[in-house]
Amino acid sequence: MQPRLRYDDVAWEKSEAVADGWVLQFLEPEVLQPVGRFLVRQHCPGDAVEFRLLEKGAYNISLQMKYKNATTAVIRFSQPGATMFPEEKARNEVAIMRYIHGQTSIPVPFVHYWGTKKESPLELSPCIIMDYIDHDTNMYDALNTPGCPKDVRGTLDPDINEAKLGTVYREVASILLQLSQPCLPRIGSLDQVDDFTWKVTHRPLSMPMNTLIQLGSLPQSKLPTTTFDTTSSYFEALAELHIAHLINQRNDAIDSAEDCRRKLVARYLFHKLARQHRLTNQLASFDKGPFKLWCDDFRPANILMSELKIVGVVDWEFTYAAPAEFTFAPPWWLLIERPEYWPRGLDNWCSEYERRLQTFLSAMRYQEDRAIEQGRLKSTQRLSGPMQDSWESGDFWIAYAARNNFAFDLIYWYKIDPRFFGPTSSPIDDVWKHRLDILEPEERADIERFVAMKLEQMKTRKLAWDPDDYTKEVAGKGSEDNAADGDEIGGAEAGADDR
Repeated sequence: MQPRLRYDDVAWEKSEAVADGWVLQFLEPEVLQPVGRFLVRQHCPGDAVEFRLLEKGAYNISLQMKYKNATTAVIRFSQPGATMFPEEKARNEVAIMRYIHGQTSIPVPFVHYWGTKKESPLELSPCIIMDYIDHDTNMYDALNTPGCPKDVRGTLDPDINEAKLGTVYREVASILLQLSQPCLPRIGSLDQVDDFTWKVTHRPLSMPMNTLIQLGSLPQSKLPTTTFDTTSSYFEALAELHIAHLINQRNDAIDSAEDCRRKLVARYLFHKLARQHRLTNQLASFDKGPFKLWCDDFRPANILMSELKIVGVVDWEFTYAAPAEFTFAPPWWLLIERPEYWPRGLDNWCSEYERRLQTFLSAMRYQEDRAIEQGRLKSTQRLSGPMQDSWESGDFWIAYAARNNFAFDLIYWYKIDPRFFGPTSSPIDDVWKHRLDILEPEERADIERFVAMKLEQMKTRKLAWDPDDYTKEVAGKGSEDNAADGDEIGGAEAGADDR
């Protein structure tokens, strides 16, 4: 069994080509100059002295304007090809950053302006103008193994000083405690109604949703479009999304008929558990809320530091009110690397994680004690206990599998299936054969139908991609030969849209 489901490589190549081609225009003076003038018009606290490209991230490109004796500003544009919901993403991020700025002491960039594509300079892309936060490093670099090349996935320094690790963990524990305080009535993204009012009115736009469209060949019509009243209904929607993803990913999703059956059986069983509310019964009292703020992209690389103190947290675009199960699970990033990418396998990841988790929980208890003493936290609002319980019960893995579509199979078969359906003596790759009787006859028939469809798809490699309209526009300008190559942008291949 592969540790993770592969991305659709045809869609990945197209996504990168569109994003990389679009970014090149920022090297041209006829683009940079209007952008710089636009930034100065919208935000001009002093004399501008330098305008330059700051960085290209996974979803955005940022440019920086330095001023004489004034705060540096950043203008950030969503990248076509990488961002599948550019205006929704920008709107959500501005709303949540303003909410966090007003409701907590978490250091987030102050937002001066945001605009849609039509409101941006040269109609380049939705943009946000915000303050730049000065920093010496980020948490990723502070914790990463020394000498790790930039193009290699990082892991926590195995020889890190325990006191240093505890200091950093205490810093981030304080941030997580503050994020856990707001109690929201629905699952979804926040909308700013006025200067002092926010409501949960939009679907929970997540990073996995973006990835499914960008790299998983999923049609946008298959994504949730509403908010959710209960945790159980949201988990059921996520379980349905797992099935829809596997069925609709045009390329690289399966290796063989048996591999396809194994993956489908796992997803149907997970959906069955979700329908029966067995995935959420540990925290059934939270089924109707309150719901907590959750950021899919909250990780060490986005936590800015100076002298091991957090001075800023950035990249809030995929933040929404989510089930308590997400907040009560300890952070997956304590080792920096995800379990499905861990070079020494899942068991070794768990062993190393368990050791670092105790350091983190100690840091969390330290911050909880301080906050309780200062009257900023009630004893019933501690996170350390629920986080320990989540890890020990295995709820950590349910939340992780529900969110992470491409890591699902590894986590399901090793951590979820034996918990709910019992251990077997069979090799892990063959356990699915013993679970078929648990499924309904019509579900087994559906599986066989989808296996036949996926095997037929393996005979050819086509681009079946349903990105946002602006990405389609940019892709069309750079790829006039799509039709000649048999590429298909705008939806899934006929027949793959059954669920």
